[in-house]
Amino acid sequence: MVLALLVLAVGINYIDRGSLSVAKPELAREFGLDNARMGLLFSAFFWSYALFQLVSGWLVDRLDVKWVYAAGFLVWSLAAAAMGMVSGFATFLALRLMLGIGESVAYPATSRLLAASFPEERRGVANALVDAASKIGPALSTLIGGLVVAHHGWRVLFVSVGLGSLLWLIPWVALVPSQGGSLRRCPGTVRERQVTLIDLLGRRELWGTSLGMFCLGYAWYFLVSWLPSYLVEERKFSMGVMAILGSLPFWAMAAASVMAGWLSDSLIRRGGSATRVRKTFLLAGLGLCAALVWPAVVTRSPGMSVGLLTAACAALGLFTSNVWAVTQTLAGERAAGKWTGVQNAVGNLGGVVSPALTGWIVAVTGSFQLAFAATSVALIIGMGAYVLFVGRICPLTWPERSPTASTAG
Repeated sequence: MVLALLVLAVGINYIDRGSLSVAKPELAREFGLDNARMGLLFSAFFWSYALFQLVSGWLVDRLDVKWVYAAGFLVWSLAAAAMGMVSGFATFLALRLMLGIGESVAYPATSRLLAASFPEERRGVANALVDAASKIGPALSTLIGGLVVAHHGWRVLFVSVGLGSLLWLIPWVALVPSQGGSLRRCPGTVRERQVTLIDLLGRRELWGTSLGMFCLGYAWYFLVSWLPSYLVEERKFSMGVMAILGSLPFWAMAAASVMAGWLSDSLIRRGGSATRVRKTFLLAGLGLCAALVWPAVVTRSPGMSVGLLTAACAALGLFTSNVWAVTQTLAGERAAGKWTGVQNAVGNLGGVVSPALTGWIVAVTGSFQLAFAATSVALIIGMGAYVLFVGRICPLTWPERSPTASTAG
């Protein structure tokens, strides 16, 4: 039940954050914004989202995950709805920052719960389902959101998805036990020493997974933020056609992620090394995506471009289905929240850089070609991070338990 709600929440998360990509053509026209200022709006979300990952990671390791997640969800849903009611650039920018603060809780809380609830050989599927939701969210945002914008305008999209999201809170508050149930400790048990941020920062594995996540974030948020605009402005698709074709890469990535998560878990259950299996999927996903992204922009055929982008996103699903399973295994239950917070903070700096840099590139060059090339380079750097800094995929050793235990009674 908890996994189902986590999957649904991540899907809603990405619908809310991705609505701006679909609304961009109409919103930019109404507010009089060029591509450079739109790039600023896209990246503003990641300023607060990346920064507050550290805060959220600390909170979910220290407080009740259920209520930390509920508070963040409420904040981001109301911020999303309010975007459809404002009339100026500055206010919209402030709400994007608020959206980032609320959504920053999602992945640290999810990783904390999955690390506590699933063994190594089952984490691939659990994380793949969560990851698939993060791809289905943009797919639905592009498909349904594009049609809503085409028929009712961009404001209706923001208000409807923001207020509609609040319904998720009802089953979460009513049905999920405190701390997800398995995370509670009985009175009188030995209390383990908290893994500190200093402990984490001393591990090269943290820096490897974080740099890899930055490179993924650069590529992923380039697609989430700019793919609809690319298809409309450079490939000349109508909003209706873009809504359908633009959603295909995200559907393909979701399907590939679930299949790769199932396959990786299956190989490990049959005796395969977690290190060999997980890292093979990680490196293959990044490498194949890098090889397919560049041809997608240089081909003259719009249909071929969509096909190559769809294949590139499917390849990236090999990576995204396994990336958080690696983190949860390395960190363990004691450090999963903080590690995820740091990794996602660094990773989402890619979301700060990518949308803004892409907007500047397109504004200066009048083309998306250099922006696609930069994405391929980022993916190759991500491969290097996992090769150089991440060794065996096994639980790391953390500081010992506190020397004193509770012996009340």
